[in-house]
Amino acid sequence: LTGTSREQRAFQYLLAHAIPGDPHHILQTFDQWCYHCEHLSCVGPDKGRIVERVLLERAPLRVLELGTYCGYGTVLLAQGLPPGARLYTIEGDPRHAAVAEKVIRLAGFSEQTVELIVGPSEEVIPHLREKHGLMKADLVFMDHWKRCYLRDLRLLESHQLLAEGATILADNVLFPGAPHFLQYAKTCGKYHCKVHRASLEY
Repeated sequence: LTGTSREQRAFQYLLAHAIPGDPHHILQTFDQWCYHCEHLSCVGPDKGRIVERVLLERAPLRVLELGTYCGYGTVLLAQGLPPGARLYTIEGDPRHAAVAEKVIRLAGFSEQTVELIVGPSEEVIPHLREKHGLMKADLVFMDHWKRCYLRDLRLLESHQLLAEGATILADNVLFPGAPHFLQYAKTCGKYHCKVHRASLEY
């Protein structure tokens, strides 16, 4: 009825209640909105802890996120990066990207730390090296359309964008599910697989 999207309403709530430049508080305020106002398919705090643990263990210098959405996962990743690291995040929907850009900057991350790229992942990935300077990713966080997981993993492989020992972290592979991606990851012989059990967000 307001003519604004759920994502825009969430951002207005952030503006009113979150502390600018405080990534942790931005995420907490997002969580409050999603628990008490309207559901958004963000990573959420439970699965967020898994992401934080992986970041702490791996300390990746080059991170690629597929599926920026509102920027929740982007802020979560960016706040856990080691000094000098850079995050590239790809969002296919320009409306979501417009909200995410504001969220990322509200959290205090500059374009030097977080680069938001708008476009379909299958079109962006082949040009990450020459257009955006991403030579190889140490960590890839997949949180976009599940049917694209396998296609985009193979694109990353074919364009040699995965660093030696890179980590692929993929959300929601069991539900709604990415069975072809899981089967490939488990049987192709290139990856050691671990499934993290978690509840759905919020």
